[in-house]
Amino acid sequence: MTGFEGKVALVTGASSGIGKALTLRLLREGANVIACARGEQRLKELQQEAAGLAGALLTASIDVGDEAAMISLLEKAAIEVGVPDIVVANAGYGIMKPLVDMSVEEFDGVMTTNVRGVWLTLRHTVPAMIEKGGGDVLIVSSLAGKNGFAGGTAYSTAKFAVRGLAQSLMLEVRSKNVRVACVFPGSTDTRFFDNTPMSPDTEKILAAADVAEAIIDILRAPRRALLSEVDIRPSNPR
Repeated sequence: MTGFEGKVALVTGASSGIGKALTLRLLREGANVIACARGEQRLKELQQEAAGLAGALLTASIDVGDEAAMISLLEKAAIEVGVPDIVVANAGYGIMKPLVDMSVEEFDGVMTTNVRGVWLTLRHTVPAMIEKGGGDVLIVSSLAGKNGFAGGTAYSTAKFAVRGLAQSLMLEVRSKNVRVACVFPGSTDTRFFDNTPMSPDTEKILAAADVAEAIIDILRAPRRALLSEVDIRPSNPR
């Protein structure tokens, strides 16, 4: 037994990067996964890669900032695979521009996905998790959620915000057998850099699977243990 057989996990931003790596890892270990993202074609590719794995996969193309879409997905999932025991709020993206160059629309887009999307995901899963008797919440932030940087007046703001959400929610629900952890990855080889002028050496930064492994380790901790914040960074990026 790995501890994930028969568990139900919701992973947002699951069609690529960290979300995809984690989804496939959980499926291999027997969890049933509700995987959502905006990219319908990439979700189809995920389904193909997941064929034959131990767990069941339910996918949905939704915007996590759309409350009605999130409610509809969870209602369908409750019938098909069950109420989540594990929720990984991973969906996010960044627009890296100085404040004076960023439009209101760009700022609102980053905040809608990276903050409102996380809040809605948890607002509509945590109550059922409590009723079920407990579970685990993982919020994927970023080291940019601890350290600002030039060009990060939207992205870093959003990632600081979800750290506050995680810290507060942890204190609200720890007595209900719900563990809340926030993960702060450093530079990771994902599609994130498609939308930025940054061009890191992908041989020297984290792989998505590295972050997924850290999340698995957090989930495997004994129920009496709560790893509330975990930093994961490249060991030697230069």
